[in-house]
Amino acid sequence: MRIIEVFHSIQGEGPLTGLRTTFIRTARCNLRCAWCDTEYSFGPGHERSIASLLREVARHRTQYVCLTGGEPLLQRESPALVRRLAERGLTTVIETGGSLDVSPYVGIPGVVLSVDVKCPSSRMEHRNRWSNLDLLGPRDVVKFVIGDRKDYLYARRVIRRYRGPASLVVQPVWGTDAGRLADWVLADRLDVRVLLQEHKVLWGDVRGR
Repeated sequence: MRIIEVFHSIQGEGPLTGLRTTFIRTARCNLRCAWCDTEYSFGPGHERSIASLLREVARHRTQYVCLTGGEPLLQRESPALVRRLAERGLTTVIETGGSLDVSPYVGIPGVVLSVDVKCPSSRMEHRNRWSNLDLLGPRDVVKFVIGDRKDYLYARRVIRRYRGPASLVVQPVWGTDAGRLADWVLADRLDVRVLLQEHKVLWGDVRGR
């Protein structure tokens, strides 16, 4: 697998926010979101075997793993890695930009799919793979990163139509007004979770945290 970095930190996003986690960040991404905060992951990274990644996860002694990117679904070895982690009884959150097919990961024990729906400020909303939403289960997450009011209205339309069991999360683009987003959610009585990027609250926008 082509890997940018592996590190031990606190999960800052999604339903497992606050839990000690080993992060495996894969190389390359097929999207170019305008507000992307991990552009360093676009590069080729370095080759790592699944066995070496499993050893590093074991060294950190975490119950939770986050497979992120870049775009981890671009790596052909990702399903095999996730299955090997499941064999060890670990929970793996897969963070995907939502443009690629998630079906190879559905049904693997311990997997939590966190699937983005790209809003207009990302400039990638035309890449949303809507069929992914029909594959998600009650442990999974649909995430909307909100930069402005236009993004919020776009997300609201999707949220009001969605009838699946996955959790719905809205998250402000880092540096924008999070309280304003919360006010919009309250005014519309949306049944979503409003979450910040906790790792950035703790340490700022620092690589590997």
